[in-house]
Amino acid sequence: MDHASTGTDHQAPEDVPGSLTLSGAVSLGTGVMIGAGIFALTGQTARLAGDLFPVAFVVAAVVVAFSAYSYVKLSNAYPSSGGVAMFLREEYGPGTATGVFAIFMYVSMVINESLVARTFGSYMLQIVDLEPASFWVPALGVALLAAAFAVNVAGNQAIQTAERAMAAVKIAGLGIVAVAGLWFAEAANLTNGTAAAGVDASPEGFLAAVALAILAYKGFTTITNSGGEIVEPHRNTGRAIVIALTICTVVYLAIAAAVAGNLTLPEIIAAEDFSLAEAARPAFGDGGVWFTVVLAVVATASGVMASVFAASRMLAMLTHMKQVPHRHFGMPGTVRTHTTVYTVVFAMALAAAFDLRRIAALGAIYYLIMDVAIHWGLLRRLRSRVEFKAAIVIGAIVLDIVVLGAFLWVKASEDALSLYVSAAGIVLVVAGERLFMRSHTRPDGTMDM
Repeated sequence: MDHASTGTDHQAPEDVPGSLTLSGAVSLGTGVMIGAGIFALTGQTARLAGDLFPVAFVVAAVVVAFSAYSYVKLSNAYPSSGGVAMFLREEYGPGTATGVFAIFMYVSMVINESLVARTFGSYMLQIVDLEPASFWVPALGVALLAAAFAVNVAGNQAIQTAERAMAAVKIAGLGIVAVAGLWFAEAANLTNGTAAAGVDASPEGFLAAVALAILAYKGFTTITNSGGEIVEPHRNTGRAIVIALTICTVVYLAIAAAVAGNLTLPEIIAAEDFSLAEAARPAFGDGGVWFTVVLAVVATASGVMASVFAASRMLAMLTHMKQVPHRHFGMPGTVRTHTTVYTVVFAMALAAAFDLRRIAALGAIYYLIMDVAIHWGLLRRLRSRVEFKAAIVIGAIVLDIVVLGAFLWVKASEDALSLYVSAAGIVLVVAGERLFMRSHTRPDGTMDM
């Protein structure tokens, strides 16, 4: 395996090598995954897959396991705070392709932040009586994003300490909810709700649910952005990915089964944005709702902080790579401070403008496109430099394409606007990146990068 990536070209000036431990990196990954996943997406997957929504999380875990293989190999070979951006540069070289796919990843990360921020607002309103919800859900989400900004600019030690504490609270708390929920689960709820809820549980609907469930796991890519600062990066970046995915898979499956066993499908869909809180009611009553909401608040806060950490570092690396333009607008501080500001403002705008379902759709589309590009680049461009099993990478590409195709098919029939917005975003990113590349391309075709 090529470990020649320890040079400064793979580090940002703001990196502090060795400042992030293995457990800290795992906490960042689980912070994003658990924050975005089981709280934000359970109801949406149930709407698409019917009674089979827990199985959708299982299938998503399999798809992500294939996908994670490429990221582990790339992380061990090219650890950097740029994460996916640096992987794409190694695969496609400097230029439009690297910029476009990296921006897709960045946008999907910011979409994840806004998704989790709105989920925070939805859960808060279960215990705080504020009206109208249409105002307070995004308003509370924006407030959380502002708090996440403050923690991130405080430095690695602050965010590492916060993420460790919140990871311990939410994993232990969700374990309690899962065990109690499974104890009180009713087998009848697991099999008789699809028809009553009016859900067309078609194969393409199930695969569309898998596409959304993948968002619950994609936070593992956050860990790739810690490669420039984690202790022993060539060894620990890949280990952190595997550990985080294992923890989250166990938690998701237990919680999904508990929700399915305690609520009928119509009840899950009716409480789509806060279904986990409702699932705690049969076991714990109103106290269970409060307990679950507190967990959701901790989990979503943790998810937003970790996602801002990763997205701002990725954008900073793209800036240093001259893949995106940068303006400081008179702000003090480093490039990374500036990119943290841009990331949080972008997420605030999305949280204020879009509902949870539409935000999740955009994130799934951009992420899966980028994911295919990562696998294809590894397969076609890095065979001589990185050791990997081609069959696993090909399997990841096939699974991504099948899931993305089914998701687009379902969205075309039920929410075509999501596809139009996604397509417009793709055109805008490609055109903008192409124009920017021309701004520093020499007459002989070489680039000042």
